[in-house]
Amino acid sequence: MSPLSPESAKAIARLRAYKPPPSNYDSVPLTRRAAVLILLYADLNGDLKTVLTIRAKTLSSFAGHAAFPGGTPTQSQCFRSSAKDLSSYLNLGKADSAHETAFQTARREATEEIGLPNIGEPLFPPFKVEHLCELPASLARNELVVRPCVAFLHSYDETTGKTADPETALIPRLDAKEVAAVFTARFQDFLRKEVDFSSSGSLEEEDVEKQQPEDWYQGSWTTWHESNWRMHHFYIPISEKSVTKSRPKRKSKNLQDFAITKLEERERSGEISRYKVWGMTARILVDAARLAYDQEPEFEHNSHFGDEEIIAKLRRIGRLGAVRGPGDELTRETMQKAAKLS
Repeated sequence: MSPLSPESAKAIARLRAYKPPPSNYDSVPLTRRAAVLILLYADLNGDLKTVLTIRAKTLSSFAGHAAFPGGTPTQSQCFRSSAKDLSSYLNLGKADSAHETAFQTARREATEEIGLPNIGEPLFPPFKVEHLCELPASLARNELVVRPCVAFLHSYDETTGKTADPETALIPRLDAKEVAAVFTARFQDFLRKEVDFSSSGSLEEEDVEKQQPEDWYQGSWTTWHESNWRMHHFYIPISEKSVTKSRPKRKSKNLQDFAITKLEERERSGEISRYKVWGMTARILVDAARLAYDQEPEFEHNSHFGDEEIIAKLRRIGRLGAVRGPGDELTRETMQKAAKLS
């Protein structure tokens, strides 16, 4: 099997060397922090691919959407919408979670969601995870400050001199507990306006014939953060080679099982033939690929990385506080007020 291609090796080196600017992530309360894992690995051609998920309907936030593995620090999951609840939780004595780094959060959540062993836990040989860098934080509509953490899954076996294939030797063996599906996509394609799947090797021959290069990407401009905002929509073809469905081992079915069954029914009926990657997930992928390959995308995009500036302004007007309400969502009026700050 092939090692990293020269282009992929340079991309990993750029990510490894990247030093992000100062972030607001550590200064916001735990209730406002979230971290996601951009897990990269090399396919049989030496090209980089990334791991994504279809969230199960059991999840309250963005259920059924394509997303990175990730979530919030342990402590913040227990916070509620009143100061009394907050005080009660702090009395539980779990102060060590306040020191959980973004990468630790992303890895722990990846363990819970897709079954990737946590930091310090053994992976199936010869795999190991290297933390490459963290990207500037992004702002979610539900007022979470999201820190993307980039990691590389090493698959070279020094004892045999061969490279294992994560798509067959690792991903299907993971015990995904909180997602309906785990799928992969070629990382560099998130800079492309059109993709020719006949050369990607990610689809079976009969599946390639059904795909048109122009079906890969759609984009449009909208208003968000009181500025022009490019919305990216990527459509990932569904293939047995690149998709793993969760198969939890339990006697009784739960909501995750029903979510998986519903997803499979929609796929068999033809209602779903591609997974849509959009919103913040798509934007983070575009920015990460820009950085890794030192290239600008073939489509229009916002030039800045992340949302550190608007996060800081929201903090200045009293938003993103420790107490979260069930309906927290940024409004146009709030964003207008923050945007007026110099």
